[in-house]
Amino acid sequence: MKILHLDTNHPLLLNQLKKLGFINHEDYTSSKEKIESHIHDYDGIIIRSRFNLDKQFLDKATRLKFIARVGAGLENIDCLYAKQKGVYLIVAPEANRNAVGEHTLGMLLSLFNKLNKANAEVKKGIWHREDNRGLELEGKTVGIIGYGNMGKAFAKKLRGFEVEVLCYDIKDNVDDENCKQVSLQEFKEKVDVVSLHTPETPLTINMINTDFINQFKKSFWLLNTARGKSVVTKDLVEALKSGKILGAGLDVLEYEKSSFEDLFKKTVSSSVVEMPEAFQYLIKAENVVLSPHVAGWTIESKEKLAQTIIDKIKDRFC
Repeated sequence: MKILHLDTNHPLLLNQLKKLGFINHEDYTSSKEKIESHIHDYDGIIIRSRFNLDKQFLDKATRLKFIARVGAGLENIDCLYAKQKGVYLIVAPEANRNAVGEHTLGMLLSLFNKLNKANAEVKKGIWHREDNRGLELEGKTVGIIGYGNMGKAFAKKLRGFEVEVLCYDIKDNVDDENCKQVSLQEFKEKVDVVSLHTPETPLTINMINTDFINQFKKSFWLLNTARGKSVVTKDLVEALKSGKILGAGLDVLEYEKSSFEDLFKKTVSSSVVEMPEAFQYLIKAENVVLSPHVAGWTIESKEKLAQTIIDKIKDRFC
């Protein structure tokens, strides 16, 4: 079987697949159109997020037996159409869940202890202790939306912090010893912290908007290490300004992909680029912590992701 690798990954992916008898071809630079011209030669594709594998692409991949995404989600693949064509889909959310859990906890502790603000001040020679007095997690209620691999990993990290952990999920009976599943109404009445761990679906896009935010009984802290499109940024900013949201830790943004860097340029291809007002607020806010979609992006998870993909290909096709 011939496999086309469209993104670079840990070298063990290529090495082990070769040992298993697969033929690896690498193409990390060609346009999608060029790849479509010869994708019919391949039995498998390994990709991260380089481009979308849509209906047109899949129609040209006439020999395709599997698509493996080295990551936690499949939103860049037309999954329904792929399955209709008999293409087996492989994903590896269990491989970077620990990294996501640790990163989410790190963001929460940074927000509660004002580490972002304090670090910047001390480096400028400013020694403000009272203004940087923090909060403790003990006694708080942490709410997790989406209790799959990532949500469960975060709940596990909260053990020992003497917090109540609640979750809301569209699936029934997902809770465990680390978390109690509740109705959305109870969730909104009790939580002090909301952490998103949902995939990108029609149900989750723009999920966190003004109406949703205002339904919470208490002001709360928001963490998003899931997908940027789940949060309406301008609505988040309004809630930060009003104090309904006390602070935010965002590893993902609706401005991601190639357009993100353009936000920091005055012009792109002779067009004037204006940074959205909401994003201008986020990058200046002392109660907002940002990172570039790296919650699951550790040295260890890179190897775990590759190994998980190999194991699943081996189990299915060897």
